[in-house]
Amino acid sequence: MNQSQSKVNAIRWRLMALLYLAIFLVILVLAYTKNLPGYLNAIPYYDKIGHVVLYCVATYLGHRVLNYRHWRWGKWLLPWFPILFALFTLGEELVQGLSPNRTLDSLDLLFSGIGIVLGYGLAQRSRQVS
Repeated sequence: MNQSQSKVNAIRWRLMALLYLAIFLVILVLAYTKNLPGYLNAIPYYDKIGHVVLYCVATYLGHRVLNYRHWRWGKWLLPWFPILFALFTLGEELVQGLSPNRTLDSLDLLFSGIGIVLGYGLAQRSRQVS
């Protein structure tokens, strides 16, 4: 891939990430205002499945857009986006305990964490393949 193709590809990934961020934020607002579509309740465990999928895709896109950046902490090599997103996720879940329309749920946090780990793994794998 030449340099101009690489730049176009990077722009495409950034645009996808921005679009996904907008979708993610809309879903958060709908959840906080208790306006998620009622038909979702017909899907067993839709909440837990949603956490895995939403956080997996966000992590995958974020890690790719940040060019798979890591930083070294002692002997550990830590990925920027997944770590920062996990901290955001923890904070957001704790804030839910203060919301009249949401509840603090450790299982939601667990499934969000599973999504983050899956998204990171998929992004790392896609890096090795390309």
